[in-house]
Amino acid sequence: MEYKDTLLMPKTEFPMRGNLPNKEPQIQEKWAEMNIYEKVQERTKGRPMFVLHDGPPYANGDIHMGHALNKIIKDIIVRFKSMNGYHAPYVPGWDTHGLPIETALTKNKKVKRKEMSVADFRKLCEEYAYDQIERQREQFMRLGVRGDWFNPYITLKPEYEAQQIKVFGEMAKKELIYKGLKPVYWSPSSESALAEAEIEYQDKRSPSIYVAFPVMDGKGVLDETVRIIIWTTTPWTIPANLGISVHPELDYSVVKVNDEKFLIASALLENVTNVLEWENAEVVQTLKGAQLDKVVAKHPIYDRPSLVMLGEHVTTESGTGCVHTAPGHGEDDFIVGQKYGLDVLCPVDAKGYMTEEAVGFEGLFYDEANKPITEKLKEAGALLNLTFITHSYPHDWRTKKPTIFRATAQWFASIDKIRGELLQAINDTKWVPAWGETRLYNMVRDRGDWCISRQRAWGVPIPVFYAENGEEIITDETIEHVSKLFREHGSNIWFEKEAKDLLPAGFTHKGSPNGQFTKETDIMDVWFDSGSSHQAVLEERDDLQRPADLYLEGSDQYRGWFNSSLSTGVAVTGKAPYKGVLSHGFALDGEGRKMSKSLGNVVVPSKVMNQLGADILRLWVASVDYQADVRVSDNILKQVTEVYRKIRNTFRFLLGNLADFNPAVNKVEVEQLREVDRYMLVKLNNLTDKVKNAYEEYEFASIYHAVHNFCTIELSSFYLDFAKDILYIEATDDHARRSIQTVLYETLLALTKLVTPILPHTADEVWGHISFVEEESVQLVDMPTTIPVNNAKAIEEKWDAFMTLRDDVLKALEVARNEKVIGKSLNAHVTLYPTETTKNLLQSIEESVQQIFIVSGLTISTSIKNEAPESAQQFENVAIEIAPAEGETCERCWTVTTTVGEDKDHPTLCPRCASVVKENYTTNN
Repeated sequence: MEYKDTLLMPKTEFPMRGNLPNKEPQIQEKWAEMNIYEKVQERTKGRPMFVLHDGPPYANGDIHMGHALNKIIKDIIVRFKSMNGYHAPYVPGWDTHGLPIETALTKNKKVKRKEMSVADFRKLCEEYAYDQIERQREQFMRLGVRGDWFNPYITLKPEYEAQQIKVFGEMAKKELIYKGLKPVYWSPSSESALAEAEIEYQDKRSPSIYVAFPVMDGKGVLDETVRIIIWTTTPWTIPANLGISVHPELDYSVVKVNDEKFLIASALLENVTNVLEWENAEVVQTLKGAQLDKVVAKHPIYDRPSLVMLGEHVTTESGTGCVHTAPGHGEDDFIVGQKYGLDVLCPVDAKGYMTEEAVGFEGLFYDEANKPITEKLKEAGALLNLTFITHSYPHDWRTKKPTIFRATAQWFASIDKIRGELLQAINDTKWVPAWGETRLYNMVRDRGDWCISRQRAWGVPIPVFYAENGEEIITDETIEHVSKLFREHGSNIWFEKEAKDLLPAGFTHKGSPNGQFTKETDIMDVWFDSGSSHQAVLEERDDLQRPADLYLEGSDQYRGWFNSSLSTGVAVTGKAPYKGVLSHGFALDGEGRKMSKSLGNVVVPSKVMNQLGADILRLWVASVDYQADVRVSDNILKQVTEVYRKIRNTFRFLLGNLADFNPAVNKVEVEQLREVDRYMLVKLNNLTDKVKNAYEEYEFASIYHAVHNFCTIELSSFYLDFAKDILYIEATDDHARRSIQTVLYETLLALTKLVTPILPHTADEVWGHISFVEEESVQLVDMPTTIPVNNAKAIEEKWDAFMTLRDDVLKALEVARNEKVIGKSLNAHVTLYPTETTKNLLQSIEESVQQIFIVSGLTISTSIKNEAPESAQQFENVAIEIAPAEGETCERCWTVTTTVGEDKDHPTLCPRCASVVKENYTTNN
């Protein structure tokens, strides 16, 4: 006879293996069929809103681990909020304009741009962008990210562009937009101006030269035998030199070396002496920088003056304290040059080639001009030293090639005029991590005006017209008209029609007596595009609102989207477009290195999902401290998979032992539960509170560890372990069995809900196996609430103390097992010699302590701990002696007892099992 009559499994057994790569797409198909996003929104309608505004990824190429990290974090937050009292829509977006798409078409697709109109080229860009969006959308959805995927926002859409024009117009109305000739970051490889956000720093090898400028007019302070020494790592800017800057408060020394005299900052004398290998250098004169004001030196190559000027930007960190100043090639140079009335000389064209203004070097690429210029300096006797250094240098973040500073006429957004408001808005925002506030505050405090114009084709045009006399035309009327045109036709109309056809009907301007107009050909910086999303998305759409509750992106976006959104938001509304900002780090390989194809260390999300499943990827995201850089590798994912397996097996056990449980009929009221079961409810309540609080604080690693520990320690290693003896052995309706099932059912419901934001596929699969739930998806329920338990604190303290005793018993059993005294724990008889406190604890427990210890015999000695025999193992509050249990093993419960066979009808069973088997037989027949 087989005695498995009470071993119950679910009607549809929950599989041990997740088989996620095959099962998840099926689950997602079900979500699509039931319109899960719409159902969630309908369910939560009317609740307070929580808007997480999606920062748009660029529509180009497959998603990488950084994308996966970002989107999964967002999804976890939104899913939690929708289950915890909020209406939390999620509208994904894409950034679609800019150089990468132009490059993809011209280089990868071999499109001959110069053989077609700008409008036709832009149409190809749009088609390419939509192809990339479709490609990325499928991959984001495969991650299990829930959102309005088929009604996203896209920066190239007419309605988006129309609102962006309005943002520009509002800023222009407030006189925050202007055109000016200034040195800006210029990318010869892109042939366009760049904003600070488009700059990244990489090492570059550059020439390092010391050059002597002879004094022409010492203004009675210096004699004409002195030469002023400058230092630069950009010899190609020497042809653009118009002056030398010194700090008014610094001390300067005239140094005599042999028969020559040189001027340098006193603080740098030792360093310069070493570099130039001077011997017997003698200081013959010392003076303040302020005394050098308007001294005139001679350009070392050309027959023109170089004016000495006072500038606060001069430091003694390096060089000579006398700064080579070319107003066309540096922001500080430009500012001091403007103060002294210097021209803005910029003898380098858009492609980086020297112009005719660089006499003798015209036609040379700027970097190639370094060598002939240094040779010319040497020939003139002006070159004192030439070496090469490797230093951090600004590069175009798209082409990865060096940039230059180049003065051109560009459109700017004034930061200076609203800097105070920007800094206040930063103070009013909640930042996670907290250092984000300082980082952005310092950036905004120190940044110059924002160069918003780009000399490219694929982007939103700057909506400015020019009159016949060159006057710029930006009025409410023109802005409103262009915005309407873009909303109706898209921005391509700007390139398809003449200026007169883009202006309102009958438009006149005093600067155009003949009615002729031209239009701006530059486009806006793509950061202006995405930075306008608060207006073009949050204000445009009825299902969202401004300000957003949260912006969440990688830490690189402090200089990018967080920054540009703040600038446009404050400019238009006076406030930040976000209430809070959360940033995450970068995804690195297992050794902390940046992923790259050349290193062969790239972890691709699609491959991980195909091999392990999206829920494993999502669990990895929850496991890491994402606010710093995170690591991912096959080994790390393997560890996460083991944790997933433990969680899944916990669900499997819970489901497997609830197949005959109907909560409406079999549920035991809390006050009727055994105390150990109430203790587990208290632990479940603790987990619920901890997990929900961690979700609120965006601390997902705390959830990962809390859930894992609950499954492995509280459940698997304790509660479920001893519960088997009751669940499998006792009669179906035994009170202890139903009491445990009640707790298991509450645990199953709560645990399923708690992990849903992180493991949505697994949670919905589990939900489908839970009997007596009405909702078709766990996504359509709220987070669990705690279950009131009277005297919860006292129960927890009591049973925590018991758990310490249990740990001691387990250690003693392990020692006995190692010493071959027993095999498994059911072979053991345990004798306890407790302290008085421990004895009182044991006497207060109504449940079978023997059963909880999973042993066949238990004796609580009347002797106290100090009276235990020497063979007993000593612990702080108890001495424990382990001996083999006497008797035979019951074939049904595996307990070793001398009572096996007392029931003649069941000679291989103990009396307990024989009684249950008879009862079940009677019930079933």
